[in-house]
Amino acid sequence: MRCLLLVVVSTVVIGGALAGCGSSDDPAPAREPAAARDAGVQRAPAASDSDSDAGTRSAADSVLRGTYTRLNGERDDLARYRGDVVLVVNAATECGYTPQFEGLEALYREHRGDGLVVLGFPANDFAGQEPRSNDEIAEFCEANYGVTFPMFAKTVVTGEGANALFRRLGAEAGAPEWNFNKYLVDRDGKVVARFGAGTEPDGPELAERLDAVL
Repeated sequence: MRCLLLVVVSTVVIGGALAGCGSSDDPAPAREPAAARDAGVQRAPAASDSDSDAGTRSAADSVLRGTYTRLNGERDDLARYRGDVVLVVNAATECGYTPQFEGLEALYREHRGDGLVVLGFPANDFAGQEPRSNDEIAEFCEANYGVTFPMFAKTVVTGEGANALFRRLGAEAGAPEWNFNKYLVDRDGKVVARFGAGTEPDGPELAERLDAVL
């Protein structure tokens, strides 16, 4: 009888200890604001530009997924921008619309505290208007327009060779028709508006839609 009681007590104690391990009640870590993330905080990148994170509902619904290389060679997982309002722009440095870099930078500085991120993707898809290398693009944008918003390595944004992000953007809102197309993505990662090259970053149409999602 004494032995039986010892077994029961031991079972209760061990079971209670195991119940406390691996608890899922710990609060989720606080999400870092966009301004802090862009101040040089490093993240471990995903392996490649892929849809490997599509297993969760939020990931599958968002166009912001996949890892891309910045102009400076750093890898950047677009999942970090979920929860922000994102303006994705395909850019070129020898286009008639190139001065829009100034307006995009001004827009970014004005609203980054509200959660806006501008993501620039240089591409040579239209009339060969992006002949520069990644280093040359970075130098040009900083020297001429003081660009501080995230700029990614030269890529392809149209046709079969388009990167996965622009394939998703094109499927939702239409492929870019020229340089400086602008896709407005809400905090849930959904494309809510697409603006052509002729829409200035400070134009009333873009401002109205931006205010609605910030």
